[in-house]
Order: sequence, then C-alpha cells, then structure tokens
Amino acid sequence: MFYYVGLDLGQSQDYTALAVLETQLWTGSLVDWADFGVFFPDGIEPGGWVSPSAVGPLYAERILAVNAAYRVGPLAGDVPVAVRHLQRFELGTKYTDIVRAVHRLLSREPFRRRLLYTRLLVDRTGVGASVVDSFFERGVRPISVTIHGGSAVTWEPADLSYRVPKRDLVAAVQVLLQNGRLKIAPELELAPVLKKELLNFRVKIDPRTAHDSYEHWREGDHDDLVLATALACWFSEYVRKWEAVA
Repeated sequence: MFYYVGLDLGQSQDYTALAVLETQLWTGSLVDWADFGVFFPDGIEPGGWVSPSAVGPLYAERILAVNAAYRVGPLAGDVPVAVRHLQRFELGTKYTDIVRAVHRLLSREPFRRRLLYTRLLVDRTGVGASVVDSFFERGVRPISVTIHGGSAVTWEPADLSYRVPKRDLVAAVQVLLQNGRLKIAPELELAPVLKKELLNFRVKIDPRTAHDSYEHWREGDHDDLVLATALACWFSEYVRKWEAVA
C-alpha cells in the first residue's frame, strides 16, 4: 500500500482535518532492478527506502510487486511512513463540500492512478453514517472508524467499518515516533501545528474500569490534525500486522 488518507470530521467548533500518509518502498541493493523493468531517476540509488512519488507510479508498483513476491527487504514492521499532506477545512464547512473536496483530491495525481494502493479512513464517531454514505455515492469506498474508550478492535465487513479504541490510535502514533519511522515533511504549512498536537495526544485510563476516559479525550485547543494522522497511522500498522502473518 502506498497511501493512507485520514479524515477527522469535526463538529460545530472543531475543524475537519485531512492527513495523507505515504509508505516508503524498499529497494534492496541485492536485487537487479533492471531485470524487473525498474530504472531509478538521477539522484536515487537502490539500497534503501525510497518514496513512491520519487520513482513514479509504474516503477513504484513494480517495486512493490517484487518485494511482495520475493519477500525482499526488512520486516513489515520496519517500514517508515511520511506525512505528505495536511489540510484543515474552514470552520463551518458543510460535510457535502468536504466530501466533494476529498473526492477531487483522490481524483488527482498521485492518487488517481493509485487508487488500488490508497485507503481512505474516515472518523464517523460523532457524525453518523450519512456522511460516510455520501462518499459511497461518489464512488469512493472509505473505511469508517468509530473511536471508543474500550480495549477491543471490531470489524464489520458489511459496511467497511471498524470500532477502534482510542488507546490503539495513540499507541500507533507513539510507536512510529519512538522508532523514528514517522516523518513529517517540514515544508508543510501545518507541520508545526501537527507537531504541537502530537505533544498532547494521550489517553487517560479510568482506574475503576480500565477504560479510557473517553468523554474528556478531546482536550485543549484542537486535535483534528493529529487524529487524522492517527487514523492513517493505525490502519497502516494494523494492515501490516496481518500481512506479516499471511
């Protein structure tokens, strides 16, 4: 998978935010990539991690196929990811306009030719199913996530939805940060805002129930960017765990 797009749908006084996560590709030096029709642009040498955007859609797909077929490269749990795009919608933006904007984004490069390698994660915790249904009406098949304060992840294949503990979202981000695998493109205008939100992204556990104190979890000014990022981070890690045992 190349891209994970996280969308946190805000309510009333909360921003709606979008984050695009790009997974990197392994280009081991022991592989003769030319034999597989992969030719690297000037300035990029095989032997490490590269961005799919740097090599182009055709070569990125070939590299991914070689790695999958021959089990080339480090363990799936070592794959670095990069935040390539951050967006905040103006307060009060209608959900219909947000759906339209996300659809336009996914219709452009680099996503247009890589929809098979892109997953859209939408937080439906406070907005219900109607907004998610609007994506389906436009031909977009998002994976919806309802965040809760418990401890179990559940999957409902009928409507492509998960119920995910907030602690799992926080843990996914923390692991990526601690391992140095989460990079934030410094040129992004909202990068400083995301970094600030990351400092406050945490879970409080109720000692009586062992559940998260979910009703108070959105503290501080805003946490929309970090939640959008966390949705993408969590799913990228969740998928890799299944791939590792497949």
